[in-house]
Amino acid sequence: MTATKPPPAPEDRRQRKARRTRDALATAACDLILDRGCAATTVEAIAERADVTRRTFSRHFAGKEDAALDFVRRDGDRINALLRSRPADEPPLLAYRRAVRDWLADREDPAWHVRPRMRRLVALADSEPDLFAAYQRIRVDAQEESIRIVARRLGTDATRNVRPAAVVDAAAGVLIAALRLWARGDDRDSGAADLATLVERAYDALTAEAAAAAPDSTTEEREAP
Repeated sequence: MTATKPPPAPEDRRQRKARRTRDALATAACDLILDRGCAATTVEAIAERADVTRRTFSRHFAGKEDAALDFVRRDGDRINALLRSRPADEPPLLAYRRAVRDWLADREDPAWHVRPRMRRLVALADSEPDLFAAYQRIRVDAQEESIRIVARRLGTDATRNVRPAAVVDAAAGVLIAALRLWARGDDRDSGAADLATLVERAYDALTAEAAAAAPDSTTEEREAP
């Protein structure tokens, strides 16, 4: 059974305006950092590009790096929402993989990677220290929520049982590996252009390696204390 995509909660006028402002600031931050570099981009320039005040910027973001990488936080939230909606009897690694697949396949609200110049931003986030630090904070926040979701699915305590963290860290690591490979290509490189294909290949590689690493019938497994 495949879970249907949960309908989005209706937004009131104030929420729609706030979302538009946040999106405008995030877009301005991405554009300016890609055009000028992170060090040469100021919060004031981002606010001016988005036609809002510096105070408005501060209501939405802690800094320019958080603004430029807001798409990472947003899509992490989307993956977690899809993970929550997966069938309860689905194994957690498969549930995470299918949540990522559904995020990448969404045509109504396309994933961030289809937007212009996103390859460059991902590559920059992997090499520019301040962007990298912001990316890591956002990624860890999303994974911590994923761990809580998986723990609830398994009916266990993630502070005592290593399984939820092991599943999520492995599954999210696969996505990160595919993103890094994708970011090294460009829009003319058909071998790396399809992120969804890369992600599927990466998950196939993980499951194959996990099967190969499983103890054989003559190996005695020790139970964790």
